[in-house]
Amino acid sequence: MDNTGRLHRFAQDLTADAAIVTSNLNRYYLSGFLGTAGTLFVTKEKVWYLADGRYFEAVQKKVPFATPLLVQGGDWGMLAELCREQGVQTLAFEDLTMTVSVFRKLEQALPGVTLVPLDNALLRQRALKDDYELSMIRRAQKITDEAYGQLITEIHAGMTERQVAHRLEELLFEGGATSLAFDTIAVGGPHSSLPHGRPSDYVLQDGDFLTLDFGAAYEGYCSDMTRTVAFGHATDEMRRVYRIVLEAQEQSIARIAPGVSCKEIDAFARSVMAKEGLDEFFVHSLGHSFGLEIHEQPGLSRTSEDRLSEGMVMTVEPGIYLPGRFGVRIEDDVFVTKTGCINLTASPKELLVL
Repeated sequence: MDNTGRLHRFAQDLTADAAIVTSNLNRYYLSGFLGTAGTLFVTKEKVWYLADGRYFEAVQKKVPFATPLLVQGGDWGMLAELCREQGVQTLAFEDLTMTVSVFRKLEQALPGVTLVPLDNALLRQRALKDDYELSMIRRAQKITDEAYGQLITEIHAGMTERQVAHRLEELLFEGGATSLAFDTIAVGGPHSSLPHGRPSDYVLQDGDFLTLDFGAAYEGYCSDMTRTVAFGHATDEMRRVYRIVLEAQEQSIARIAPGVSCKEIDAFARSVMAKEGLDEFFVHSLGHSFGLEIHEQPGLSRTSEDRLSEGMVMTVEPGIYLPGRFGVRIEDDVFVTKTGCINLTASPKELLVL
């Protein structure tokens, strides 16, 4: 993984003299090395990696484009020295992740240096995936598709939600996942009306919907997919709701392209449901970006002021939830291209009755 391009973009966009990156994921994004502690010190010309004894040797080997500096944990003395050597008067920091306690210690350690917030600069950069990131997301989604394909040959009425979730997670790891992208959702029958319900000992029965929301992570990059299946049979009402959710999803995906308003796509999905009198039961946003984290910026939501750009990876996941009865959600991952989007999710979406 070559991170020099990411670092160059980040450095050239800096309005401060330098920046420190202390959060684990952003440090990994820029350096290619994931540790639980450390600080990247970045100027427009050079980068240093401040690491303690646990990671110093690994940083020397895995981050060849950075100058490694050995520090004692929690000591900002070396950072203060770097600021003096480099003539830093303004230093950007991750205000979205740094605690107030750490910020106060930083202020004390750097008298005469003005601390300025990075705000969401790194999140905006991370929203546009490079070729390596897209390849990792594709790999994670392939693992997720294959796990689902195997799972639907094994599950049946009489199993509990917890048993289904456990088997699904086993299949993800057997397929090559390095971790789970998030806690698996497997909710059936009346529980399927809970968008983020947790697997329980509820025994799945004929006539139940089962909603599965799950994803693999591969080398830190996530996938995110939802499918809803029925056991034994599906009533006319269940089929109608499923059809409406699928139409809202597929027609929304067809509208995704660079420059399109995130808010307008969310509104369109709701309009499909409104024609059937069911929009009030769509209780969350249409989708979100993801990558190193399962929820990133931007989102396909009613309140978003963002527009889509080439390189973004988004979920599209409309749902209808009839309280205490059943729910349906269908979710795919799409990559925004120059002219539209590519669906990264291969699993079929027609209603499956097991």
